[in-house]
Amino acid sequence: MDMKQRRDFLKKAGLATTALGLGIPQIVFPMKKQETLFKISLAEWSVNRLIFSGKLDHLDFPLLTKQHGIYAVEYVNQFFMDKATDKNYLREMNTRCQNEGISQVLIMCDREGILGAKSAADRQQTVENHKKWVEAARFLGCHSIRINAYTEIPWSADAQQAQEAMKLCADGMRSLCEFADDFDIHVIIENHGGYSSDAKWLVGMLKQTGHSRAGSLPDFGNFRIHSAEGQVISYDSYRGVDELMPLATGVSLKPTAYDDFGNQSALDYERMMKIVLSHGYHGHVGIEHGDKDREWESIVEIRDILIALERKLA
Repeated sequence: MDMKQRRDFLKKAGLATTALGLGIPQIVFPMKKQETLFKISLAEWSVNRLIFSGKLDHLDFPLLTKQHGIYAVEYVNQFFMDKATDKNYLREMNTRCQNEGISQVLIMCDREGILGAKSAADRQQTVENHKKWVEAARFLGCHSIRINAYTEIPWSADAQQAQEAMKLCADGMRSLCEFADDFDIHVIIENHGGYSSDAKWLVGMLKQTGHSRAGSLPDFGNFRIHSAEGQVISYDSYRGVDELMPLATGVSLKPTAYDDFGNQSALDYERMMKIVLSHGYHGHVGIEHGDKDREWESIVEIRDILIALERKLA
């Protein structure tokens, strides 16, 4: 400590002592509130039946989510498919969320082409189709868009075919990530059937992409790789999430899990969340589930399980 620092320290200490002697209250700086272990969000697909039937409008989704005790939303592009470049519409989405203190987390993008198409022109068209969602995500304050690692190469246990599919997907992914980098948006892949539901394959593809914007969105229940002639080929959900978490910027909760033998069972919430947290993840856990005709009730049930679990683990 130099002389100036020492004088400043003694001066402050003297003022504090004087304040105590005169009975003047000292300023007490409150301790920073401990952050929660994780946050809860709701994926719009949870209420897809209500939206498709016209019972729920996309613009009303965030407020209804808040009314059910969840303060963050994950959009699905299918529900505002023609509005990606409509700034007035996106501004209305922003206004509704900002007025209610609702976070807009990400946009799940479907029906915009095949990332791992065989033709370079088709891959690039898929990239072009997704660019408007990158821009929309930035406008809405989301951190990511979720896309699909689909390919024209049929799923096969053949290693050479798997490597070819990986190469094609990584090529398309790299191009999109380079674009998204300028908008501070992550491009994340969900295990969503086929090769992408093999966690080792998906990790390999993301690493081959070789871009910091490339990440994963582990979905607890989407580890069914292939189904044919009554036989289901699957990947263990707990091991798969563990392998995908180092690259994750979000997680998607379905209340079911697979083992390595095609068997599906109820999710062990505590076991899965301990895996998620073990990787230092404290972001949003996106509920993606809604029972038919009791969508909101089933969403609230999972919300309550997560709240209780967060308190227990904390």
